[in-house]
Amino acid sequence: MSKQTTLCYIENEGCYLMLHRVKKEQDENKDKWIGIGGKFEEGESPEECVLREAKEETGLTLTDYKYRGIVTFVSDVWPCEYMHLFTATGFEGELKECDEGVLEWLPKDKLYGLPMWAGDKIFLELLDKDVPFFSLKLVYEGEALVYAALDGKKIC
Repeated sequence: MSKQTTLCYIENEGCYLMLHRVKKEQDENKDKWIGIGGKFEEGESPEECVLREAKEETGLTLTDYKYRGIVTFVSDVWPCEYMHLFTATGFEGELKECDEGVLEWLPKDKLYGLPMWAGDKIFLELLDKDVPFFSLKLVYEGEALVYAALDGKKIC
């Protein structure tokens, strides 16, 4: 059974707000750095989900955000996931502690050296290049990326 999720990279002064997933034991993202987001609740749109998850995980209310793409994750370990990818450049409120990990503003050019999924580096690069709305498929065997396709065309 597949799941629907959102992921958002909140940008401020050349940095993204990143979440170092170190607090939950049973976590497919354990010890990795990712954006913020989570699973859809029944009946939510992608926009409603990203707004709720941003508020829950960071305490911030997004005021300027953009739907950037959809990422299909296929794994031999985890259920198939359709992740709706967003960026945000406007927000209000005060950053709070997250119960899923440690939040930190990190320079965008320093992200590629952090522990993260190989596919995340692909879509971060697409965001950096300001690629218009895209569909990215990522296939993993364990933690190894074995296939990637951008808008239906194989890229690795």
